Amino acid sequence: MRPGPHGRAVQSVMRDLLGTRDGATQVFAKVSGASIRYDLGGEHPLTGRSAPDLRLEDGTRLGELLRDGRGVALDLSTDRRLRDVTTGRPGRLRHTAGTAKNSLGLDAMLIRPDGIVAWAGGRGFDPHAFERAADQWFGIPAA
Repeated sequence: MRPGPHGRAVQSVMRDLLGTRDGATQVFAKVSGASIRYDLGGEHPLTGRSAPDLRLEDGTRLGELLRDGRGVALDLSTDRRLRDVTTGRPGRLRHTAGTAKNSLGLDAMLIRPDGIVAWAGGRGFDPHAFERAADQWFGIPAA
């Protein structure tokens, strides 16, 4: 941002951009990395993106569950169908079941320790697809 007519023009455009909600959101997403989507091969739009910091009904936030360096299998399904799939990986993957205050239409998410969604599924998701993703990211369960 050098002084001069070109620098002032760029500053003016940036001020106008940051003065709008959409512009500020766009700049924040680019600068923070929130707009990055890694190609992890999943079909759900959240796969490959930073996980939303969902708040469970008990008050726990997803970000808190990631603090110990393990991945999280977030099971929001009413039948808790992921409990058996996540066993055998106690040091690598935590199973957390509950109801989220805003589930964003999700019934399950597999979140890597870095907070990136490795797999996400909505209503009626295929538990075998979840299991394949868990095997890929967290290894085959110990027998």
